[in-house]
Amino acid sequence: MGEAAALLIEPKKSALVEKVRELLPDGGNLNMCLACGACASGCPATGMEGMDPRKFLRLAALGQEEAIRSTPWVWLCTMCRRCVHACPMEVDIPQLVYHCRQSWPREERPKGILGSCEKALSTPGNSAMGASSEDFRFVVEDVLEEVRESQPGQENLQVSIDRQGAHYFLNQNSREPVTEPDEMVPLWKILSLVGADWTYGSVGWAAENYCMFLADDEAWETVVRNKAKAVDDLGCKVWLNTE
Repeated sequence: MGEAAALLIEPKKSALVEKVRELLPDGGNLNMCLACGACASGCPATGMEGMDPRKFLRLAALGQEEAIRSTPWVWLCTMCRRCVHACPMEVDIPQLVYHCRQSWPREERPKGILGSCEKALSTPGNSAMGASSEDFRFVVEDVLEEVRESQPGQENLQVSIDRQGAHYFLNQNSREPVTEPDEMVPLWKILSLVGADWTYGSVGWAAENYCMFLADDEAWETVVRNKAKAVDDLGCKVWLNTE
């Protein structure tokens, strides 16, 4: 009986849980968990760092803030929301994860995500790889020329950058022009085949936004506003973000 009692966790009121409840409609349904395990069964991060969505939520519900604020598992969560879709009660676990990330000192957050966010903030194109707009333009034009010369039927393939009045403004994951430039071509061909009126922009061209994953709201907003302004400045009607 003594051993069993030692395993019990005394419920405590959690300031973090209360904060998230205030932010979300219906309190994020955080008090509706049935402990059925549907969230854990579909989560790609289940088992990592000895954690899964159900365990994370139960610890939160029991007010174990130190445990949920300090676990590295919050950085392994992909924020894919599969747990929410699988949950019969639609409990919003990712919001808890996000606010736990925000509780970490910025300098202690994962270096890869932090570095990618900082690089995006330092370049007009918002590239998490740190690629400049000039390099992006050079790679696009170089690959386009190669495709036109080497692939039959693609002699007139068109790719524009900073073309005013195009209907679609297309973002591009910046890893592709930096490390896998040929991966850009299939999308160009699809857009050409359907007759889409589109352009890249030299500003805000990168699709990814690691500041979101860093849980840095201010930096996240800065990147998004820069991209949105680039769309407006070119007079495009639709913003296509490949991420």
